[in-house]
Amino acid sequence: PFDPASQSSLPFFAAGLSLVIHPRNPHAPTSHANYRYFEVTEPAGPGEEPGKGKVLAWWFGGGCDLTPSYLYDEDAVHFHKVIKDACDPHGETIYPSFKHWCDEYFWLPHRNEARGVGGIFFDDLCDQPHPRLRDDQLRPRTADDLFKFVKSCGDAFVPGYVPIVAKRKDTPSTPHQRRWQLLRRGRYVEFNLVYDRGTKFGLMTPGARIESILMSLPETARWEYMSELGT
Repeated sequence: PFDPASQSSLPFFAAGLSLVIHPRNPHAPTSHANYRYFEVTEPAGPGEEPGKGKVLAWWFGGGCDLTPSYLYDEDAVHFHKVIKDACDPHGETIYPSFKHWCDEYFWLPHRNEARGVGGIFFDDLCDQPHPRLRDDQLRPRTADDLFKFVKSCGDAFVPGYVPIVAKRKDTPSTPHQRRWQLLRRGRYVEFNLVYDRGTKFGLMTPGARIESILMSLPETARWEYMSELGT
């Protein structure tokens, strides 16, 4: 896969949609979705308009996941079913492949725990064979075909997540539960600042808007030394 961070001299174009929701009620889960497109081009020659050079590489990436503080099995089942229904028309092995990739990606090695209950994650989708997919999946892999797949995943986020929030947002909660939620949000911060590829890429990009890069962080979080609430 092409690594734009290692090619700082090459111009690139990036477009995407990023959503991160941190509900106040401890029973309503945090959720994240990001779908993006990258394009790397040759440097502009004399008299040429910047960004109009030959395209050297392009790819789609993204995914979505659910991070509850209090797990409701039916919420996780609903979230994953909606995502699977969006993936299946494009190939029956896509959802399990990208679900497994999501479970691998949203993992905190220093805590030995998952960030949440997963979803899907993928990167480097282009017109070349992909190591995570059978050769007959997502074929043909033109930019238009892949955009249709990414769009179907993006369209699935609202029906996958909003009904869960509507069900949980008015659930009575206690200060103890709020404290647990803030501790879990501390784990969310740890992942995003230490491991998240998007955060690292953004911070290495010259002229980047730092507030936009860090918009995924919750407004409030908590850390306790050897908390009696557990790991």
